[in-house]
Amino acid sequence: MSIGAVLELLRAEFPDVSISKIRFLEEQGLVEPERTASGYRKFSHGDVERLRFVLAVQRDHYMPLRVIRDHLDAVDAGEDPAPLPGAPRVPRLVADTPARAGAGEAAFTRAEVLAAGPAPEELLAELESFGLVAARSGGLYDAESLAVLRAAAGLARFGIEPRHLRPFRNAADREAGLVEQVVAPLRRQRGPEAAGRADEVAREVAALCVRLHASLVATALQRPGP
Repeated sequence: MSIGAVLELLRAEFPDVSISKIRFLEEQGLVEPERTASGYRKFSHGDVERLRFVLAVQRDHYMPLRVIRDHLDAVDAGEDPAPLPGAPRVPRLVADTPARAGAGEAAFTRAEVLAAGPAPEELLAELESFGLVAARSGGLYDAESLAVLRAAAGLARFGIEPRHLRPFRNAADREAGLVEQVVAPLRRQRGPEAAGRADEVAREVAALCVRLHASLVATALQRPGP
């Protein structure tokens, strides 16, 4: 994800967060996104969860960044430090995607994804029945599945059930089709940089689709009622 896409994801929970704040946290060594060949930041879901943890501990527990950084450094080193005073343990996705370790894609068992949600078994089962979440081969779930589960758990508090979310899946499939149309010519190109360029463009176009969707929803909510 681009830094703009990360900002959109975090703003719902942290309205005061800004691109400058994310860059500052990077400068302080609390997150280290990858860089593309052209120098653009490339954030993973683990990076986003790391930022979410840092911002939440700062906001809810008034913890200095130095203390948070030292704690995360210990986690990055493979240690199992005691939780920060009054704060929750570092989420599994953060521990599996440390800022400096270059860990691979996170994978969760069913029990782990439910605990990380946190969400009840019934909710996950309903999401699976409507095709909104699916385990990979081996019965493991990826970071995207965890993100869907968390969003669905939050919506459930407002009475929005998985059966109401099918239009989101349909819209996502259509948007993914548009992205594929854009990058298909790039994927057919040869050369060592072609695949990387295609992936970079796919991420950028997908982030723009997410931003457009969020703006259209916000605009629709501002329209006067009938």
